[in-house]
Amino acid sequence: MTSPLSPSASSSFPPSLTSSDPRAAARRALRTGRVLTSIGLLGVFAAYVRAIAFTAVEGTQGPAQKIMYVHVPSAWCAFLAFGIVGICSGLYLWLGDRRLDTFSEASAEVGVVLTALVLMTGPIWGKPIWGTWWQWEPRLTSTLFLFFLFVGYLTLRRAMFDPAERARYSAVVGILGAMLVPFIHLSVYMFRTIHPRPVVLNPEGPTMPGSFVATLLFSLAAFTLLYLGLVTTRYGLGRLRELREARHVSAA
Repeated sequence: MTSPLSPSASSSFPPSLTSSDPRAAARRALRTGRVLTSIGLLGVFAAYVRAIAFTAVEGTQGPAQKIMYVHVPSAWCAFLAFGIVGICSGLYLWLGDRRLDTFSEASAEVGVVLTALVLMTGPIWGKPIWGTWWQWEPRLTSTLFLFFLFVGYLTLRRAMFDPAERARYSAVVGILGAMLVPFIHLSVYMFRTIHPRPVVLNPEGPTMPGSFVATLLFSLAAFTLLYLGLVTTRYGLGRLRELREARHVSAA
Protein backbone atom coordinates (compact mmCIF):
# COMPACT_ATOMS: atom_id res chain seq x y z
CA MET A 1 0.00 0.00 0.00
CA THR A 2 1.29 3.42 -0.95
CA SER A 3 1.33 6.35 1.47
CA PRO A 4 -0.88 9.34 0.49
CA LEU A 5 2.28 11.47 0.37
CA SER A 6 4.26 9.07 -1.77
CA PRO A 7 5.39 9.97 -5.32
CA SER A 8 2.66 7.88 -6.93
CA ALA A 9 -0.05 9.76 -5.08
CA SER A 10 1.42 13.19 -5.67
CA SER A 11 1.76 12.46 -9.37
CA SER A 12 -2.01 12.01 -9.59
CA PHE A 13 -2.84 15.03 -7.46
CA PRO A 14 -1.05 18.39 -7.46
CA PRO A 15 0.90 19.76 -4.49
CA SER A 16 -2.20 21.67 -3.35
CA LEU A 17 -3.56 18.33 -2.09
CA THR A 18 -0.37 17.09 -0.53
CA SER A 19 0.72 20.22 1.30
CA SER A 20 0.97 20.38 5.07
CA ASP A 21 -2.29 19.34 6.71
CA PRO A 22 -4.78 20.02 3.87
CA ARG A 23 -7.53 18.30 5.85
CA ALA A 24 -7.25 20.90 8.60
CA ALA A 25 -7.45 23.67 6.00
CA ALA A 26 -10.59 22.11 4.51
CA ARG A 27 -12.19 21.86 7.93
CA ARG A 28 -11.34 25.51 8.63
CA ALA A 29 -13.04 26.49 5.38
CA LEU A 30 -16.06 24.43 6.41
CA ARG A 31 -16.29 26.11 9.82
CA THR A 32 -15.80 29.57 8.33
CA GLY A 33 -18.47 28.90 5.74
CA ARG A 34 -20.99 27.79 8.32
CA VAL A 35 -20.41 30.93 10.38
CA LEU A 36 -20.75 33.19 7.33
CA THR A 37 -23.87 31.32 6.20
CA SER A 38 -25.51 31.77 9.60
CA ILE A 39 -24.71 35.49 9.62
CA GLY A 40 -25.91 35.81 6.03
CA LEU A 41 -29.23 34.10 6.80
CA LEU A 42 -29.77 36.45 9.74
CA GLY A 43 -28.93 39.37 7.47
CA VAL A 44 -31.43 38.24 4.83
CA PHE A 45 -34.12 37.87 7.50
CA ALA A 46 -33.33 41.34 8.85
CA ALA A 47 -33.37 42.81 5.34
CA TYR A 48 -36.82 41.48 4.65
CA VAL A 49 -38.14 42.64 8.00
CA ARG A 50 -36.86 46.08 7.05
CA ALA A 51 -38.42 45.78 3.58
CA ILE A 52 -41.85 44.75 4.86
CA ALA A 53 -42.15 46.75 8.06
CA PHE A 54 -39.95 49.82 7.63
CA THR A 55 -39.87 50.55 3.89
CA ALA A 56 -42.77 52.34 2.23
CA VAL A 57 -45.03 50.64 -0.29
CA GLU A 58 -44.24 51.74 -3.85
CA GLY A 59 -47.07 53.85 -5.23
CA THR A 60 -47.38 52.27 -8.69
CA GLN A 61 -46.57 48.59 -8.14
CA GLY A 62 -47.90 48.24 -4.62
CA PRO A 63 -46.80 45.43 -2.27
CA ALA A 64 -45.57 43.30 -5.21
CA GLN A 65 -42.59 45.63 -5.52
CA LYS A 66 -41.16 44.28 -2.26
CA ILE A 67 -40.23 41.07 -4.10
CA MET A 68 -37.45 43.21 -5.56
CA TYR A 69 -35.52 42.92 -2.28
CA VAL A 70 -35.12 39.18 -2.94
CA HIS A 71 -35.16 39.10 -6.74
CA VAL A 72 -32.46 41.69 -7.42
CA PRO A 73 -29.95 40.49 -4.75
CA SER A 74 -30.44 36.90 -5.92
CA ALA A 75 -29.68 37.94 -9.49
CA TRP A 76 -26.63 39.95 -8.42
CA CYS A 77 -25.20 37.04 -6.42
CA ALA A 78 -25.99 34.52 -9.18
CA PHE A 79 -24.10 36.62 -11.72
CA LEU A 80 -21.29 37.08 -9.19
CA ALA A 81 -21.15 33.31 -8.70
CA PHE A 82 -20.94 32.57 -12.42
CA GLY A 83 -18.42 35.32 -12.96
CA ILE A 84 -16.21 33.74 -10.30
CA VAL A 85 -16.66 30.37 -12.02
CA GLY A 86 -15.29 31.90 -15.21
CA ILE A 87 -12.32 33.55 -13.47
CA CYS A 88 -11.39 30.44 -11.46
CA SER A 89 -11.81 28.24 -14.54
CA GLY A 90 -9.44 30.42 -16.54
CA LEU A 91 -6.92 30.42 -13.71
CA TYR A 92 -7.21 26.64 -13.44
CA LEU A 93 -6.37 26.17 -17.12
CA TRP A 94 -3.35 28.39 -16.57
CA LEU A 95 -2.09 27.16 -13.18
CA GLY A 96 -3.53 23.66 -12.93
CA ASP A 97 -4.36 24.06 -9.22
CA ARG A 98 -7.21 21.73 -8.27
CA ARG A 99 -8.35 24.13 -5.55
CA LEU A 100 -9.45 26.53 -8.29
CA ASP A 101 -11.49 23.79 -9.94
CA THR A 102 -13.07 22.91 -6.59
CA PHE A 103 -14.00 26.54 -5.96
CA SER A 104 -15.46 26.79 -9.47
CA GLU A 105 -17.70 23.82 -8.79
CA ALA A 106 -18.79 25.26 -5.44
CA SER A 107 -19.60 28.65 -6.94
CA ALA A 108 -21.51 27.06 -9.83
CA GLU A 109 -23.70 25.05 -7.46
CA VAL A 110 -24.59 28.11 -5.40
CA GLY A 111 -25.14 30.12 -8.58
CA VAL A 112 -27.61 27.56 -9.93
CA VAL A 113 -29.64 27.69 -6.70
CA LEU A 114 -29.68 31.50 -6.78
CA THR A 115 -30.67 31.57 -10.44
CA ALA A 116 -33.55 29.21 -9.67
CA LEU A 117 -34.65 31.73 -7.03
CA VAL A 118 -34.41 34.52 -9.61
CA LEU A 119 -36.53 32.56 -12.09
CA MET A 120 -39.16 31.87 -9.42
CA THR A 121 -39.43 35.35 -7.94
CA GLY A 122 -39.35 37.12 -11.31
CA PRO A 123 -42.69 35.75 -12.57
CA ILE A 124 -44.31 36.29 -9.15
CA TRP A 125 -43.27 39.94 -9.37
CA GLY A 126 -44.04 40.25 -13.06
CA LYS A 127 -47.58 38.84 -13.07
CA PRO A 128 -49.29 41.73 -11.21
CA ILE A 129 -47.10 44.35 -12.95
CA TRP A 130 -46.87 43.08 -16.54
CA GLY A 131 -50.05 40.99 -16.56
CA THR A 132 -48.15 37.84 -17.54
CA TRP A 133 -46.00 35.26 -15.79
CA TRP A 134 -43.40 35.06 -18.54
CA GLN A 135 -42.32 36.60 -21.82
CA TRP A 136 -39.65 35.31 -24.14
CA GLU A 137 -37.77 38.58 -24.06
CA PRO A 138 -33.94 38.80 -24.15
CA ARG A 139 -33.12 39.10 -20.44
CA LEU A 140 -35.54 36.46 -19.22
CA THR A 141 -34.67 34.03 -22.01
CA SER A 142 -30.91 34.45 -21.64
CA THR A 143 -31.16 34.03 -17.85
CA LEU A 144 -33.09 30.79 -18.35
CA PHE A 145 -30.44 29.66 -20.84
CA LEU A 146 -27.71 30.52 -18.33
CA PHE A 147 -29.48 28.39 -15.72
CA PHE A 148 -29.67 25.37 -18.03
CA LEU A 149 -26.07 25.89 -19.16
CA PHE A 150 -24.77 25.62 -15.60
CA VAL A 151 -27.08 22.72 -14.82
CA GLY A 152 -25.30 21.10 -17.76
CA TYR A 153 -21.96 22.15 -16.29
CA LEU A 154 -22.77 20.33 -13.04
CA THR A 155 -24.12 17.32 -14.94
CA LEU A 156 -20.89 17.15 -16.95
CA ARG A 157 -18.87 17.11 -13.74
CA ARG A 158 -20.81 14.14 -12.43
CA ALA A 159 -20.59 12.25 -15.71
CA MET A 160 -16.78 12.28 -15.86
CA PHE A 161 -14.62 10.23 -13.51
CA ASP A 162 -11.08 11.27 -14.39
CA PRO A 163 -10.35 14.32 -12.15
CA ALA A 164 -8.01 16.10 -14.57
CA GLU A 165 -10.23 15.58 -17.59
CA ARG A 166 -13.33 16.58 -15.62
CA ALA A 167 -11.68 19.78 -14.44
CA ARG A 168 -10.40 20.70 -17.89
CA TYR A 169 -13.69 20.25 -19.76
CA SER A 170 -15.65 21.89 -16.95
CA ALA A 171 -13.34 24.90 -17.04
CA VAL A 172 -14.10 25.46 -20.71
CA VAL A 173 -17.85 25.31 -20.12
CA GLY A 174 -17.51 27.56 -17.08
CA ILE A 175 -15.68 30.23 -19.07
CA LEU A 176 -18.27 30.13 -21.86
CA GLY A 177 -21.09 30.41 -19.34
CA ALA A 178 -19.50 33.36 -17.55
CA MET A 179 -19.23 35.21 -20.87
CA LEU A 180 -23.04 35.26 -21.02
CA VAL A 181 -23.33 37.31 -17.80
CA PRO A 182 -22.34 40.72 -19.33
CA PHE A 183 -24.75 40.10 -22.21
CA ILE A 184 -27.63 39.53 -19.78
CA HIS A 185 -26.80 42.72 -17.91
CA LEU A 186 -26.60 44.80 -21.10
CA SER A 187 -29.56 43.16 -22.87
CA VAL A 188 -32.04 45.77 -21.57
CA TYR A 189 -29.95 48.45 -23.30
CA MET A 190 -29.39 46.45 -26.48
CA PHE A 191 -33.00 45.34 -27.13
CA ARG A 192 -36.50 46.68 -26.68
CA THR A 193 -37.85 44.73 -23.73
CA ILE A 194 -40.48 44.85 -21.01
CA HIS A 195 -37.79 44.25 -18.40
CA PRO A 196 -36.87 47.52 -16.66
CA ARG A 197 -33.39 48.99 -16.85
CA PRO A 198 -31.22 48.98 -13.71
CA VAL A 199 -32.60 51.32 -11.05
CA VAL A 200 -29.42 51.57 -8.93
CA LEU A 201 -26.59 50.99 -11.42
CA ASN A 202 -28.01 53.69 -13.63
CA PRO A 203 -25.65 56.14 -15.40
CA GLU A 204 -27.93 59.01 -14.34
CA GLY A 205 -28.16 57.83 -10.73
CA PRO A 206 -30.72 55.72 -8.81
CA THR A 207 -34.34 56.13 -9.91
CA MET A 208 -35.81 55.11 -6.55
CA PRO A 209 -36.31 56.98 -3.28
CA GLY A 210 -33.35 56.88 -0.90
CA SER A 211 -35.12 54.59 1.60
CA PHE A 212 -35.75 52.03 -1.16
CA VAL A 213 -32.12 52.18 -2.24
CA ALA A 214 -30.91 51.77 1.35
CA THR A 215 -33.09 48.68 1.87
CA LEU A 216 -31.97 47.20 -1.44
CA LEU A 217 -28.29 47.78 -0.65
CA PHE A 218 -28.77 46.20 2.78
CA SER A 219 -30.37 43.16 1.14
CA LEU A 220 -27.58 43.01 -1.45
CA ALA A 221 -24.98 42.95 1.33
CA ALA A 222 -26.86 40.22 3.20
CA PHE A 223 -27.25 38.03 0.11
CA THR A 224 -23.60 38.53 -0.82
CA LEU A 225 -22.56 37.40 2.66
CA LEU A 226 -24.87 34.41 2.32
CA TYR A 227 -23.29 33.55 -1.03
CA LEU A 228 -19.81 33.74 0.49
CA GLY A 229 -20.89 31.47 3.34
CA LEU A 230 -22.49 28.88 1.07
CA VAL A 231 -19.62 28.80 -1.42
CA THR A 232 -17.01 28.54 1.35
CA THR A 233 -18.94 25.69 2.97
CA ARG A 234 -19.28 23.88 -0.34
CA TYR A 235 -15.59 24.45 -1.08
CA GLY A 236 -14.61 22.89 2.25
CA LEU A 237 -16.77 19.86 1.52
CA GLY A 238 -15.25 19.59 -1.95
CA ARG A 239 -11.72 19.66 -0.57
CA LEU A 240 -12.53 16.90 1.90
CA ARG A 241 -13.99 14.86 -0.97
CA GLU A 242 -10.77 15.34 -2.98
CA LEU A 243 -8.67 14.14 -0.06
CA ARG A 244 -10.78 10.99 0.13
CA GLU A 245 -10.26 10.50 -3.62
CA ALA A 246 -6.50 10.96 -3.13
CA ARG A 247 -6.42 8.25 -0.47
CA HIS A 248 -8.44 5.96 -2.73
CA VAL A 249 -6.01 6.51 -5.63
CA SER A 250 -2.95 5.95 -3.44
CA ALA A 251 -4.43 2.75 -1.97
CA ALA A 252 -5.25 1.30 -5.40
